[in-house]
Amino acid sequence: MSRGRTATVLTTTFEDGTSRRHPDELAVEEPLTIRLDDHLVATTMRTPGHDFELAVGFCFTDGLLGGAIVRACRYCATGSAVDTAFNVVSVDTGGQAPVPTARLGVTSSSCGLCGSTTIDELADRLEALGPTPPIALEILAGMADRVRIDQTVFEATGAVHAAAAFDALGTPLVVREDVGRHNAVDKVVGRLLLDDRLPATGLGLYVSGRASFELVQKAWAAGFAALVSVSAPTSLAVATAERAGLVLAGFVRGARINLYSSPA
Repeated sequence: MSRGRTATVLTTTFEDGTSRRHPDELAVEEPLTIRLDDHLVATTMRTPGHDFELAVGFCFTDGLLGGAIVRACRYCATGSAVDTAFNVVSVDTGGQAPVPTARLGVTSSSCGLCGSTTIDELADRLEALGPTPPIALEILAGMADRVRIDQTVFEATGAVHAAAAFDALGTPLVVREDVGRHNAVDKVVGRLLLDDRLPATGLGLYVSGRASFELVQKAWAAGFAALVSVSAPTSLAVATAERAGLVLAGFVRGARINLYSSPA
């Protein structure tokens, strides 16, 4: 189910000594509470839409499923979905997933891990990626232009991030937008998981913001061969990509690309 992702408000623009009152479209940001087998997992700030994918992707990339199969997703489970404004999603594995430890506090649209667990605890549960045919650098460099056409909410508001799974030819397979970079990635991963397309062997993951450690970890967990971003990675992201055996590229704009990790 997809709900409104933009909202119209009145704003005043001042320019060249004059002002004008006009409507402006903004990205919607609302809390989403994620539950796994009726256990609280976390509350994250997100752009409504593709909520089931976000919940499933979040549980998967955080290692909460423990290999269990997702049987169903539904809104609420604590009462009426209307009463909770479609802001609670339950992921159901029939009790096969381990009981999760809830994150304390609200995960903002930008904070990601929020210090809830250590880097080693996340990274140690993942094995290094196996070798795959490399994706050509010119394909990686051109992904921003290829994904931009599907960034409809960004086009309207200029206020959301995008993530996309793409193949070795640079064809976007799944494109998702959200106010949070990590949410956009989880929506992509969740869609692939629900379509039984994980691990994402041989595929690349594009993100419209910086490449943080958390995004590298999510790409690694999903089995992507490469992660590319329009901005810079962090030093920890580079170290983690090298540990994972993941190609990591930044500043992919037009024909330009910076390659930070390139496994042999």
